[in-house]
Amino acid sequence: MARMVELILREIPFKGYFQVSRYHLRHTQFNGGMGPQISREVFERGHAVCVVPYDPRRDEIALIEQFRPGAYAAGDPDPWLIEVVAGIIDENETLEDVAQRESMEETGLTISALDYLGKHYMTPGGSSESIAMYAGCADFTRLGGLHGMADEGEDIRVFAVPAREAIAMVHDNRIRNAMTALALLLFESRRQVLRRDWQ
Repeated sequence: MARMVELILREIPFKGYFQVSRYHLRHTQFNGGMGPQISREVFERGHAVCVVPYDPRRDEIALIEQFRPGAYAAGDPDPWLIEVVAGIIDENETLEDVAQRESMEETGLTISALDYLGKHYMTPGGSSESIAMYAGCADFTRLGGLHGMADEGEDIRVFAVPAREAIAMVHDNRIRNAMTALALLLFESRRQVLRRDWQ
């Protein structure tokens, strides 16, 4: 039996900086036939791109640290999270445009080459957001300082760590952002090839 979704009604109970939609729908079930009508709220913030900035000569990764209101709301005692570069795709932007723009805004780095790592959903049970993931080649000679868009209240610290250390930070939970953890693990599977190709 073909998989089907029957959309009965879509409502928008909230629209601000982000949007919440309420979907009333039915879908096919694994045992055959259509299931009952269900209603689900979905957080809709758009789609995003993330970049793992990598200097192949130094074998280092650039990471950023910033305050995250979601971690604060979850009760995290230290809601400043270590992450890779990421941002929402604006209208008429390509994925590569976003990768370049966000890298400059958040780290001051110009990306000279990009390697696609995949597209993933972080929380598909409640959010429509997808994230296209890339590794980005950059020169860390002048890396450092504070970055971000002041008019958006961003306060971002950038720093470099050896690539192996970044992966260790995923495994020992110093990196608690799921997008960052996945991007770094995907990057690690490509690191030796990229280090060779980008030098």
